[in-house]
Amino acid sequence: MHATKHSAPWLPRFALGALAALSFLSIGVHAETWPARPVKIVVPYPPGGAVDAVTRKMAQRLTEQTGQSFFVENKPGATGTIGAVQVARSAPDGYTLLANDTTYALLPHIFRKLPFDYAQDLQPVCAYVFAPMGLVVKADGKYKTLAELLTAAKAGDNKVSYGSGGPGSTPHFASEALGMAAGAHFMHVPFKGAGEATVALLGGTVDFQMASISGVIGQVQGNKLRVLAVSGDKRLPALPGVPTFAEAGVRGFGVTNFTGLWAPKGTPPEVLARLQKEVSAAMATPDMRAYAQGIGADAGYWDTNAFRKEMGERTAFWGKVASGTGFEKQ
Repeated sequence: MHATKHSAPWLPRFALGALAALSFLSIGVHAETWPARPVKIVVPYPPGGAVDAVTRKMAQRLTEQTGQSFFVENKPGATGTIGAVQVARSAPDGYTLLANDTTYALLPHIFRKLPFDYAQDLQPVCAYVFAPMGLVVKADGKYKTLAELLTAAKAGDNKVSYGSGGPGSTPHFASEALGMAAGAHFMHVPFKGAGEATVALLGGTVDFQMASISGVIGQVQGNKLRVLAVSGDKRLPALPGVPTFAEAGVRGFGVTNFTGLWAPKGTPPEVLARLQKEVSAAMATPDMRAYAQGIGADAGYWDTNAFRKEMGERTAFWGKVASGTGFEKQ
């Protein structure tokens, strides 16, 4: 009877305590709903390149949509692996992301040993802003058409030079892929980044550059650079007078670029889902569509599944280019 007499007041106190604890937990979870603090997007290249420019535009849009700050941090070096390692070793909480392009699919073919697990440590989240690659020359240079440049290149090995952001970069492999498709040989002049390669082209140090159109559209519109051909199966609305590589006589060359986001392995699914939702919403806005078109790109979107599939195919493609050119892993 004694136990029964005192059990009634004990139960309400326990229930109230449990409710209070659950309420506290609920408030805590709500307070940490992503993004609850600034989100860092690591760009593993110097400022001024296509990935940097597109990522900054997306960061601005995500900041506007979420009310939380998204900002870019440049960590260049080693063909993007320095920045990739930083993100791979970051807490998987959605507050440190990696931005990259098709160069990421090159990494297994240019390094004997990567400082992170290529297949596991970073997971593709989504991709957006798809830009064709273009062969660009100095506007007042001697090459006016792709045929002229290829004729000169075929006349003697290493007679025609091109600049890239370094051995194993996308412009490097894309230039070699072009040479394989056209039966031509070029001299490779590596620089520390795509921006430096463009400066060298403008200064006449190299003859051409294979670049993402979005990274050089400003110089093209300013009549400092000329595009001789673009990848893809159609001409760009921003450059209607520029032929595709197929139209210019080189078939089988369809390298296109994209900007995408990766997150550390173990990032919560709900965070990834929210990020995909926000990026997809951003790419549906007139602002981002106009921006993409203005830089000679398409405002598309790949979710995680499509992105992972595409990365697998591109990794295999670049493997064939590396093998065909005899590229020695670093």
